[in-house]
Amino acid sequence: MAEVSEQHAAADRGDNAPGSGTKPSALSRRIDRFQRRRLLANVSIQSKLVVMLVLCTIVAATVVGIIAFQAGRTSLRDSAFTRLTEVRQSQSRALQEQLNDLKNSMIIYARGATTRSALADFTAGFDALENKPLSPAQAQSLTDYYTNTYLTQVQQASGVKLDADQLIPQDTAQRYLQANYTALRQNDDTAVKMDDAHDGSPWSAANARYQDFFREIVTRFEFEDAMLLDTRGNMVYTAYKDVDLGTNILTGPYSGSKLRAAYQKALSSNAIDYVGFTDFELYQPAENEPTAWMVTPVVADGHAVGVLAMQFPASKINRLMTFDKRWTEFGLGDTGEVFLVGPDNLMRSDSRVFLQDPQVYRHDVVEAGTPRDIADRAIQLGGTTLVQPIPPETTRAAARGESGTQIATDYLGNRSLQAYAPVVIPDSELHWSIVATVNTEEAFARESTFTRTMVMSTVGIIFAVCVASVFLAQLFVRPIRRLEAGAQRISAGDYDVAIPIETRDEIGDLTEAFNEMSRSLTVKEELLVEQRKENARLLALLMPEPIAERYRQGEEIAAEEHQDVTVIFADIVGLDRLQAELTSDRSLALVNEIERQFDAAADSLGIERGRAVRNGYLGSCGLNVPRLDNVRRTVDFAVECQRIIDRFNSETNNNLGLRAGIDTGTVSSGLGGRHSVVFDMWGAAVNVAYQIKSGSSQLGIDVTDRVYQALRETMTFTSVGTVNVDGHDEPIWRLVEPR
Repeated sequence: MAEVSEQHAAADRGDNAPGSGTKPSALSRRIDRFQRRRLLANVSIQSKLVVMLVLCTIVAATVVGIIAFQAGRTSLRDSAFTRLTEVRQSQSRALQEQLNDLKNSMIIYARGATTRSALADFTAGFDALENKPLSPAQAQSLTDYYTNTYLTQVQQASGVKLDADQLIPQDTAQRYLQANYTALRQNDDTAVKMDDAHDGSPWSAANARYQDFFREIVTRFEFEDAMLLDTRGNMVYTAYKDVDLGTNILTGPYSGSKLRAAYQKALSSNAIDYVGFTDFELYQPAENEPTAWMVTPVVADGHAVGVLAMQFPASKINRLMTFDKRWTEFGLGDTGEVFLVGPDNLMRSDSRVFLQDPQVYRHDVVEAGTPRDIADRAIQLGGTTLVQPIPPETTRAAARGESGTQIATDYLGNRSLQAYAPVVIPDSELHWSIVATVNTEEAFARESTFTRTMVMSTVGIIFAVCVASVFLAQLFVRPIRRLEAGAQRISAGDYDVAIPIETRDEIGDLTEAFNEMSRSLTVKEELLVEQRKENARLLALLMPEPIAERYRQGEEIAAEEHQDVTVIFADIVGLDRLQAELTSDRSLALVNEIERQFDAAADSLGIERGRAVRNGYLGSCGLNVPRLDNVRRTVDFAVECQRIIDRFNSETNNNLGLRAGIDTGTVSSGLGGRHSVVFDMWGAAVNVAYQIKSGSSQLGIDVTDRVYQALRETMTFTSVGTVNVDGHDEPIWRLVEPR
C-alpha cells in the first residue's frame, strides 16, 4: 500500500505528465540535442563536424579578442591612474619640502641673536610710546588714511565694507606708530623700504637698526609680512607697517584671526624647534586676501619672550600647485590640474580654469552647481582659494587619511580621474587634501582609440560569421523545424503527429523515434488522467487540503511552527469491545460511519483532522487556517462528537462513550515518513491534550487551564484535579455544559 501511495503521489506531482514527466523530458532533451547538432540532410557526419569546427574557431577568435581588449583597456586605465598618482605624489612632496624649508629657516632666524635683540628693542620702544601725543595734523592724516585709502582698498579687493570708527586705533602707542608709518605708506614697496620716520623715538631707532634684516627675510622668502609679538599680545613690529602694526592680537580688532590661536600655542610650546602652521583665512589687514601663518617662539634664557610670525600668502602655494601655469609641460595635458582642499571642502589653491580664463571658469562652475555669487566672489578676489567648493566625494576618503584614485564628477561638472591623498604637515593645524585630476575624456583618449579599433575589428568578424551563419542555418534547421512543429503540437495536447522521414542519417532515426513516441503518448495520457484522480483522493486522506495542494505543486513541506492552535485528542470508549462482537465487515462499516459523522462535524466547525488514530480522533483548529475563536470551535466540536456518540447509542442500543482531552498553544506540523508520507502534528499542546485524554478514567471532555480561562465566561467547567505533564502538575477542568 505504501508503494502504491508513493507511485500515486509521484504521478500527482506530475512525474509522468506530458511535457513535464519522464517521456516528455526525454523528448525535449533529444530535440535539444539534435538542434545543437544542426545536421544537414543527406550530408555525412564528417562534413557536418567540419562546419561546426569552423564556427567554433570563429567563436574562439572572438573570445580571445574580448580577453585581449579587456587586458589592453585595463592596462591603459592603470597607466592613466599611475601617471596621475605620480603627479600627485610629486606635488605633495614638493609642498612638504617647501614648508619644511620655511620651517627650518624660521627656526634659524628666531633662535638668532638678531631676532631676540630686535624683539627686546621693539618691545621697549613700543612701551616708550604709551604717552607720546599726536599732533592734530598726524591724527587727521591717520583718519584720512583709513577712510580714503585702506577701506577703499578692502572694498575694491573683496567687496566688504568696513566701519572706520571700529578700526581706527585708540591706543596711544598704536596711533603713534600708524601715524608715523602706516599713514605714510603708499604701497607695500614703500612700506618695506621705510627704515626711519625720523621722529627721534626709540622705536624708530630700532626700526632703522633691524628693518633691513626682516626686509631681507620677507623679500627672499616672499612672505606677505614678518611680525614680532611680545608676551602681552602686542604686535610691536611688522615689516610692511600695515594697519595691524601696534594692535593687540588678544584684544585688538583682529583678535578673531587664526594668528591668535597660533600665537598662544607657540608661546606655550615647550619644544625649542616648534613652528606652527595655520590654515588660510581672509585677513583684513591684507585686504581680505587668503593668508596663512607660520609662527615660532623667540626664546631667551630658556623661556619664550615673544613670537615671530610670518604672513604666508596663497600665491606661494599657488605657484607650486599650478606648476607656475605650466601644466602641459608637467604632463597634465589640456585639462589636468593639482589643487589643495581644506576640511571645509573649499580650495586652498587656485583653479587652473580660473587662471586660464576667469569667465570660462565662472560659466562652468555655475553650470556645475556652484552658486553664482561664489563664482563672482572668486573673480573679485582674483583666485579660488577659500572660495570654490569641491564635491565632498572628491576628498571624503582623503579626509579619513586614505590615499587612492577614483572616477568622479569634479567641481566643473566633468567626469574626471582623481588621485587623492591627505597632506601631512607635523605641528600644524593643516588638515588639507591634495587632489590631482584630469578629465576622463582626455585621460582615456588612448583607450577610446584602442576601443574603436577593437570594436570595429570584432564587428567585422561577427558580420562575416553572421553572413555565413544565415546561409548555413537555412540548410541546417529544415528537418529540425519539422520536429519542432511536431513537438509543439504534442505539447498542446495533439498526440496524433506523424512526421515524414526524408533522410537516413541520425535525423531520420530521430524522426522515426519521434513518430513512435507520439503513438504511445495517447494511451499513456489516458492512464495518467485516472492516476491523477486516484492520487488526489489518496492525498485528501493523508493530509489537509492546503497541504495536499502544496504537495501536488511539488513544494517541499518543511516542519512549521504555529502559534495559538487548539488540539483535541478523543477516544471512543467501548468501541474495541463492540468490534470484537461484530464481523469484520460490520465492524469496518460501524467505524467508517462514526468517522464520517465526526468528519462532517469537523468540516462545519473548521476542525482539521490529523493523522489517523485507532478508535479515536486527532484534530486541530487554527493550524493551517488561523482562527480567532479556535478554542471555542474545538470545544464545540468535542460537544458535537459527544452528541454523535449519544445518538449512535440511542439508535443501536450500544453503550459507547467519549473521552476527550483539549489544550491550546504552540504546535509544529509537517510531512513525516520516507516510504509513505503522513501529515502529523507534535508539540506541547498535542502532548498535553494526549496526556489529559489518557490520564482520565472517566468519560467526558477535559481541558487544560488555558482552555478553561478562554471559555470560563461562556461554558461551565468543574475541576477534576491535575495530571502530571513533563514533571509538573497541569490543572484539569471538565466541561459540564455550555451556558
